[in-house]
Amino acid sequence: MVYTVTFNPAVDYIVHTKQLIAGATNRSDSEEIYFGGKGINVSIVLSELGVKSKALGFCLLYTSDAAEKGIDDDFVHLNEGFSRINVKIKSGEETELNGQGPKITDEAIRELYAKLDEIQDGDTLVLAGSIPSSLPADIYERILERLSGKKIRAVVDATKDLLL
Repeated sequence: MVYTVTFNPAVDYIVHTKQLIAGATNRSDSEEIYFGGKGINVSIVLSELGVKSKALGFCLLYTSDAAEKGIDDDFVHLNEGFSRINVKIKSGEETELNGQGPKITDEAIRELYAKLDEIQDGDTLVLAGSIPSSLPADIYERILERLSGKKIRAVVDATKDLLL
């Protein structure tokens, strides 16, 4: 089984406009909304390829979009804060404003660890994307250390210090 972890799922709000004028009221030509985040996107692609996976991570705003995309999920649902919303304005050049994400409590981290502890020898773990600022910068390292006694494959898709 492939397990994907998205610590900071997002609602991607994409706005298309012919022209963007800073400091003025702009009107959109069309809009799109997607439930996403790197790990969720990995689960979507795996589903399209016929590979079963389970999406793990934290989530406030739940959408049926995951099930519609063929994703089996077992998110830790948070009770406070906001889901990360990423606004992407496409007007010739793309401008992005990505939200920060919710505060993750110690209890929620323990709940995720319990789910990760269920991963079996031979499984694959994909740790993907950014993390909320409330998580320790070495969270990926901590998870890999926690699971080091198991014979699993691990993939990390991250940038900068998080990858290191």
